[in-house]
Amino acid sequence: MGLLDSLREALGMRAEADATRRADPDDLFGMSTAYVTMEADLGYRSTGDAALCFSGVDSTEFTAAVRAIEDILAAGETETGTAFDVRTDGKGYEWVVLHDDDPEDLVTSVHFAADELTERGFGSRLLAAAFAFERADEDGTAYWLYSFRRGAYYPFVPDPGGRKERVERLEFKLESVLDGELEVEPEKEYWYPLWPDRGRHPWE
Repeated sequence: MGLLDSLREALGMRAEADATRRADPDDLFGMSTAYVTMEADLGYRSTGDAALCFSGVDSTEFTAAVRAIEDILAAGETETGTAFDVRTDGKGYEWVVLHDDDPEDLVTSVHFAADELTERGFGSRLLAAAFAFERADEDGTAYWLYSFRRGAYYPFVPDPGGRKERVERLEFKLESVLDGELEVEPEKEYWYPLWPDRGRHPWE
């Protein structure tokens, strides 16, 4: 089952019912040190891309919350250099997509957006955060995904050939190196793939 094939079931109702711990946007700051380990121990560097996925709701309060996120990110873009856009994918899920060569800025911006939704009462709409990495000697992209329904990270490495297959040996390697530094989801049935509709990244 792909995440975007059945996202509400995968990271929504079923995972929420089975959750072992409550998600906290502050968990995202674990990625601040994980970036360093990914490069030093595994040779993976940030692609300069990260994103936050959430399900929208038809209300003026929710619209105001998203607008506040956009306004603050836009105000800070000159200072941090973090470019962003807000988009809706083919399944109707919303994304705040961020671009910055500084991984710390990416983590801070993803956390801000998640925290803003939580503070305004829309924490239950948060689905996943995605952080993208690449290696100079390998094709393709590796991701660390944070499931807000499970309160944990897990690795996702799609086949670089474009097939909807996963490179499990690399996922297990990422887990072995980062487990303990990140709160890694122990039950691999919840390592849901996050396939893109088109393009390179899951939000494309």
